[in-house]
Amino acid sequence: MFYKMTYVNFILLLLGISIIGVRSEKGCVALDTVSFDKILSKFKAVLVKFDTVFPYGSKQEAYEAVCSASRVITELLVTEVSVKDYGDKENLDLAEKFGVKKNDYPVVKLFINGKEAYTFRPQKDEDWDEKNLKNFIRAKSGVYIGLDGCYEDFDNLALNFTVSTTKEERQKYLNKAQEILRSTNSLHKQKAGEVYVKYMKKFMEIGDKFINQEEKRIKTITEEAKIHITKRREFDHKINILNSFKIRDEL
Repeated sequence: MFYKMTYVNFILLLLGISIIGVRSEKGCVALDTVSFDKILSKFKAVLVKFDTVFPYGSKQEAYEAVCSASRVITELLVTEVSVKDYGDKENLDLAEKFGVKKNDYPVVKLFINGKEAYTFRPQKDEDWDEKNLKNFIRAKSGVYIGLDGCYEDFDNLALNFTVSTTKEERQKYLNKAQEILRSTNSLHKQKAGEVYVKYMKKFMEIGDKFINQEEKRIKTITEEAKIHITKRREFDHKINILNSFKIRDEL
């Protein structure tokens, strides 16, 4: 975490951009018309949210969660552009440059190697969440940003496992997952690894329908029962790990 913020601050200092713009508690950087073009080319991927000056609500909370998760990822910079349509109309010209309109706020765009590439467009309003934002970043940029409880090496194995077409190929990825599980010294990663391995085995036993069945089972438990917050977090992590086995639709 310290390394990422130090790296960001260093880049901003080199560019003559005030560090005051860095919202270190969230991992986000506030951009304006002057700093925007300077910063884009310095990172492989830059996520930009165009929004009102004082955003709030579930979408803002989801974006802040992505900001926080990005702090340890040096290839990715998560930023915000606050747009005023009154007074000095700060950053309004920047929003207009990219075709962003007030009625569409918040608008999230992903820039790859300094060039605008993609706009986050979930099909349903309820899909505007942390999970889909992270999947969007991963699918479009190739930069890994994991969901809570997930790990990059296990996630890569899970996706390769899913797209494999033979039992032999899937067994190969299961074996690799078991090797990583045996070699890890982290208790949290070990617990997560056990879930990945368990799901791979169930997947091979039951077939592709296992993912949806398990997801429905967990959601039923969490919706109908009073569960301690710690246990609920475990179930949330399991849902996130299940998501790693899905072939993601690009948003």
